[in-house]
Amino acid sequence: MPVSEPNWWYGRGGTWKALLLSPIAAAVGAIATRRILNAKPYRSHLPVVCVGNFTAGGSGKTPLSLLLAKTLSAEGREPWFLSRGYGGKLEGPVRVDPEHHRADEVGDEPLLLARAFPTVIARDRRQGAQTIEKLASANAVIIMDDGLQNPALAKDLSIAVVDAKRGFGNGRVIPAGPLRAPLTVQAPLVQLVVLMGGRATDNSVTQTLRKLTDAPVIAARTQADESAARFRGRKVVAFAGIANPDRFFSTLEQTGANVVAKRAFADHHPFSEVEARSLLDDAERLGAILVTTEKDHARLGGRSGFCADLEKGSETLAIATVIDGDGLEVLQRALRGALGR
Repeated sequence: MPVSEPNWWYGRGGTWKALLLSPIAAAVGAIATRRILNAKPYRSHLPVVCVGNFTAGGSGKTPLSLLLAKTLSAEGREPWFLSRGYGGKLEGPVRVDPEHHRADEVGDEPLLLARAFPTVIARDRRQGAQTIEKLASANAVIIMDDGLQNPALAKDLSIAVVDAKRGFGNGRVIPAGPLRAPLTVQAPLVQLVVLMGGRATDNSVTQTLRKLTDAPVIAARTQADESAARFRGRKVVAFAGIANPDRFFSTLEQTGANVVAKRAFADHHPFSEVEARSLLDDAERLGAILVTTEKDHARLGGRSGFCADLEKGSETLAIATVIDGDGLEVLQRALRGALGR
């Protein structure tokens, strides 16, 4: 189901809504806290690295997960992704086949990940890990995509990705704010924080975390890969159904593209035939090309009608994570520590 986060979680205003929802948020926070603190997780014989975030919505986890996998692969390890398969109907455990599975079966992010490295989806992360143990070699490493708050599987390294601009929003728990659980409970779970799009020092996010955890904070950013040079000077109709579409639009504009129209949809949005036709018509009317995210493009796969036309007629903006300064060394040191355990 697509998710549209309230603007007041991260902006001014909405205080009365947060107060109104605070009793529900308190209950959600209490349940999440008990679940985390009372867990009896399964310990895989393979190293487990978790990439998650403290809040609902996107923060750049997927590009960072791919960077981790490439780093591990370059060091001779065999990375396997483990995902819940959000947005898909299959409960798993099942290995994702990007040639046959559709996003409505396994989720859009697993489809994207599976194009690069072996990927398993499972609602039950313990069963997912056990499936990977059967399929993978002894040299494998499980990269858990999301699931920081999921206590079913023991992690050797937990990395939290935080959007420097959005931070922790109003600091409240869902639905009064964006936090998945109280920050006082979540912060001690991580051994590394990746601050996306900001400096690791002199930052309000870092200052808040310093009071709750000794985990190092490193800076990173997402940027378009070299193939995006083809968009320079071209008229573009951009569309995205992700948690933070403005970041996608901004990155696309930084390539030199002339973005003449922007269409934002809810996270994991399943495009309708009417929406697909409208986007195609906009591009034709404006004499522009259609550009979207890799996840949105994956979600259009296996469709028919105008959605199939939209998939065929849309180009994608590939995004990569870049670690700034000495952050890459800190990350590699954390990975070596996790593999050593």
